[in-house]
Amino acid sequence: MMQTGKTPFVSFDYKEAAVERERLSQALDGYACLGWELDRQEGAGGQIRLFLRRDRHILNKAELTRLERQFEACLDAIRALEASVSQRATMAALAVGLAGTVFLAGATFAVTAAPPAVWLCAVLAAPGFLGWGGAYPVYRRVRTLRARQVEPLIEGKRDEIEAVCKKGVRMRSE
Repeated sequence: MMQTGKTPFVSFDYKEAAVERERLSQALDGYACLGWELDRQEGAGGQIRLFLRRDRHILNKAELTRLERQFEACLDAIRALEASVSQRATMAALAVGLAGTVFLAGATFAVTAAPPAVWLCAVLAAPGFLGWGGAYPVYRRVRTLRARQVEPLIEGKRDEIEAVCKKGVRMRSE
């Protein structure tokens, strides 16, 4: 038996989005502000797949789609900024460790030379061991400095997300 007249038919657009677990709440809130509702979610571990739907005939659909792209770009920018903290620190630590390795290689060649140059071995070994031992402190220092540097940029992107969401809510209520 078919019921008629009670619930109008609604046609939906569907979207799938992959989100890190730590950004799940922010993504759900943002997509909701842009007219999307959660249909279901899948995944375990770090990545969650969101399956979203939105009324195909929503008002201001083109503008909401533009705001959605801006929202996703902000999320990507935050992700990249947070990743840059570890990436720069890792590169600096690797450079210091590699320089230490080069000095230790020079020290090894100096001591194994035909007439061993023990004095040169000692001179080259000191900065080599400092390079190896200094890699982790360099990593921590660069990570701390980079985190301080990107925090205002991340906050700016969060503010931009807030503005996008507010505009999306206003667009849906018009």
